[in-house]
Amino acid sequence: MTTPRVAQRAEHARYTYRLRVSSTAPAALLAEWDRCRWIWNECVARSRKAYRDGEKCGPALLDKMLTSARASTPWLAKGSSVPQQQAIRDFGASRAKALKDIKNRLPQRQRAGMPKHKKKHDAALSLNYTRRGFRVQGGLLHLAGGIVLTVVWSRDLSADPSSVRVYRDRLGHWYASFVVPSEAQPLPATGAVIGVDWGVRVTATTTSDMYQKVARQRQDTARKWAKRVVTDHDAIAVEDFRPKFLARTTMTRKAADAAIGATKQALIEMGRKHRRDVRLVHPAHTTKDCASCGARTKHALPLSERTYTCTACGAVSPRDKNSARVMLVRAGLNPAGVEGIGPPGAPLPVAA
Repeated sequence: MTTPRVAQRAEHARYTYRLRVSSTAPAALLAEWDRCRWIWNECVARSRKAYRDGEKCGPALLDKMLTSARASTPWLAKGSSVPQQQAIRDFGASRAKALKDIKNRLPQRQRAGMPKHKKKHDAALSLNYTRRGFRVQGGLLHLAGGIVLTVVWSRDLSADPSSVRVYRDRLGHWYASFVVPSEAQPLPATGAVIGVDWGVRVTATTTSDMYQKVARQRQDTARKWAKRVVTDHDAIAVEDFRPKFLARTTMTRKAADAAIGATKQALIEMGRKHRRDVRLVHPAHTTKDCASCGARTKHALPLSERTYTCTACGAVSPRDKNSARVMLVRAGLNPAGVEGIGPPGAPLPVAA
């Protein structure tokens, strides 16, 4: 059984806002993205060459590469160095995680993949700016390089941001995501636990009927749903959904488009903020295991079959509900708590 991964405590939070861009801003942002994408791809190429030659390719070497490239390439030097340097940092973090997973001998399906080239028409546009690369003044977001964007301030920032990520979604909408310091806001104990299983037909199914579906896929709705789950439960077992895990199925794109990643992230961040115990569980075989006796079926269930029937103990339950209960078992959380029996001295939770 795979050991559940406990979500790390965070000291920062993200505040995301819609952007209104002028007629000239998109061209400037796309130009910056082309430069950063070139830097990323150059890092990938040099890293692969160094690996083949048995050499090291650390941050210092990549920084020298950027300095040399900006000095010899006017097109590159025309852009701000801040997002370009951050592209190198992001590449280094991605590569380091992949190497760490290899060193720890994690199974292939659990490893972070090595950084790959970003193609112009496939990669999501995203620019990262540290504190010295942006400022908020007069309600406007000023980026290094003379790019000015209008922010739709749906709520106030809780503190001065330390960084900002400007990105464009698949619908062509622009957003700014600020990172700000965050203070924990613990919630009263409830004695209840819950398991969350991500799906294709609905975004999420939990062990509690009160939180059975996330019908809408907007981010604000995901956060409201996450807040309700976190408020009512001390511990949460969450399927560590990864698009690569579903790559073998024909439903990959549909599942990835179901806003699962955004909903999962909202649940994790809300749990950190309110000091709840959030445990990430690997999704392998969750649809084949029985939550009651632990037996595993020999064949995966087709998507059209929505009821799980255990051939060993005879237990029958909705397929997604069984998977959500499997999450609790793998996370080491007592499934009895879901049936109305909490830890000693704890108030009784609502029955699932």
